Parts: sequence; C-alpha cells; structure tokens
Amino acid sequence: MPTNRSYRLLSWLTWLFLLVAWALISNMGWVDPVILPSPQVMFRTAIDFVAAGYSNTPAWRHIGVSVMRTFAGLGGGILFGIPVGLLIGYYRPVNAILGPIFSFIRPVPPIAFIPLVILYFGIGEFPKILLIGIAAFLYIVLNTSNGVRAIPIDLIRAALNLGARPHQMIARVILPAALPQIMTGIKTATALSWAIVVAAELVAAQAGLGYMIMDASTFFRVPYVYLGIVIIGVIGIVLEWGTNVMEHRMLHWRGR
Repeated sequence: MPTNRSYRLLSWLTWLFLLVAWALISNMGWVDPVILPSPQVMFRTAIDFVAAGYSNTPAWRHIGVSVMRTFAGLGGGILFGIPVGLLIGYYRPVNAILGPIFSFIRPVPPIAFIPLVILYFGIGEFPKILLIGIAAFLYIVLNTSNGVRAIPIDLIRAALNLGARPHQMIARVILPAALPQIMTGIKTATALSWAIVVAAELVAAQAGLGYMIMDASTFFRVPYVYLGIVIIGVIGIVLEWGTNVMEHRMLHWRGR
C-alpha cells in the first residue's frame, strides 16, 4: 500500500519532470527563447532581482507590499464578513434584506469594480486594499451564512430550551457549529485575495508583484513576467499551507 512518503516522492518527481521538459523545450529551440526563457536565464533573472530589485525598488519591497495589501484586504474581509454572514444565516429578516443584494453583487468579478474604486477613492493605497477586501468579504459571507443554515435545528432548539440568550446562541452554539464552513470561506478568500493582488495593483501602483508583471510585460522584459508569476505561485503555496495548519488546529476534532 502506498505511503505518504511515496506520494511526496511522486510530487517531487512531477516537478522534476516539468523542469526537465522546460529545459529541453527552451534550450532545443522548440519554442522561441524570447517567449519562453530557459531555466538558466530565469535563474540569472532571479539572482538579479534579489540583488538589484526591479525598477529601482528592492525585491523585498515588491514582495512585502503585495503581501501587506493582501493581508490588509483579507483581514478586513474576515472582520466584517463573519458577523454579517452569521446574521444573514441566523436571522431571517436580515437575510431577506441583505440576501438579494449579495446575490446580485457576488457574480460580479472584482476586476469590474476597479473603475468605481478609482472614481470614489482615487489611486492611493486604500483602493487596492478595498478591492481585495471586497472579494474576501463576499466569499466569507457566503460560506459563513451557508454554515449557519447547515446547523441541525435540534442543536438550536436544545440551546434555546436551556435558556441560551441571543448573544450566547451566536457565540457558543452558532459560531462553533459553523466554524468548518467559515474556515472553508477563509481558505477560499485567502487564495482569491492573493490572486486578486495582481488586479489590485493595476490601480496606479509603483511597487508590488502585480506592478512588476504588468510593467515587465509592457516593456517586454519576459523573464521578469515569469519570475513574478513564479513568486506569486510559491507564496500562494505557503499561504495554502498556513491556512491548512490553522484549520487543523482550530478544527482539531474533525476526522476523529
């Protein structure tokens, strides 16, 4: 029977295969090296990026600014999204008022809000964070409200029969019971927020990984486009690992 070590080995072999295939395709001239730089070129580009940054901005600042914007927007989405989701899921009048609004806004891609965000808030730092926060907020509200609706009615009735007050019902019954769905929403919102940072940094940014990708594509500095994408992917893997660890610790009873 395959073990976890076997699956990890399979994963590493997959990455090795992709690297070898990339090296062959680029070095053998099967694809124009200008369009697909070789691993050697990408390695030198990464070294230059670490040493000199990009566009007179250090590498740590490009990465740090994107991470800061992502976490600021995600934090706002979590802070406001969980209470609103709890209210929509538990109180039918609130659902009747806010439900149609969220049903209307949710299918709209966050990128579509860029012109309105610029119109109302200008081109400073706040609009970029707001754009990320909107996307995170919508997904967290959706998952939180669905988690509340999935709570067995017998559990709620038992708490009411024991004399639970409204704030006790929310804090000690509804929130813990809906926590698995809330964590799903947070994981989805984290991945989405990190993906949207590229779109958010289209709003007159002067630093960040999204800015670097767009600026490099404008001036046809293709290796930096790929490098920005790789860095975003690597940090995305780290964020996914972090949310999985957080979920395991907060929901330690699952699977037992």
